[in-house]
Amino acid sequence: MLNTTGHTVTDAVRVFNKHVLNPVMLRLAGRRHWYAAVIRHSGRATGRHYSTPVVADRVADGFIIPLPYGQKVDWLRNAQAANAATLVVDGQSFAVSDPRIVSFEAVADQLPARRRRIFQRFGINEFVTFEVSTESGSGPS
Repeated sequence: MLNTTGHTVTDAVRVFNKHVLNPVMLRLAGRRHWYAAVIRHSGRATGRHYSTPVVADRVADGFIIPLPYGQKVDWLRNAQAANAATLVVDGQSFAVSDPRIVSFEAVADQLPARRRRIFQRFGINEFVTFEVSTESGSGPS
C-alpha cells in the first residue's frame, strides 16, 4: 500500500518507530518481564555503537527475531557485517553471532503458538536466527 509520498505505509511506520517509538521502548526493552529485547550492534562504516529494540524468542541453539520491515534494516546489516551483536533479553546479555535469514516456515515450529499467530496475522515472513556465542551475565535492570 502506497502513501502520498510514494513510500509504502510500512516504510512510514518503520521511520516513525525508528525516531519516536524506539527511543521510548529502549527504556524498558531488555529488562526482566518485558516482551521486547535490545540488540546492540556497531555501525558498519562508523563503528558507532547502537541499541535497537526487537522481539526475540529464545530457542535451543540461539534466538529468532522477526523482520517485519524486511532485511534492509540497519541493525541487521550491521550485525551481518560484524557477524556479531549483543542481545539483551529478560535482563540477560548474550553475545550472538552467525545471523541467518530464514523463512517463517523454517522457524514456525520453534516459536510459541501466540507469537506464531501474531507473526502470521501481520504477514511477517522473514526472520533472522542468531547462535549464542556466550552468555554475558546481567543486562540493564
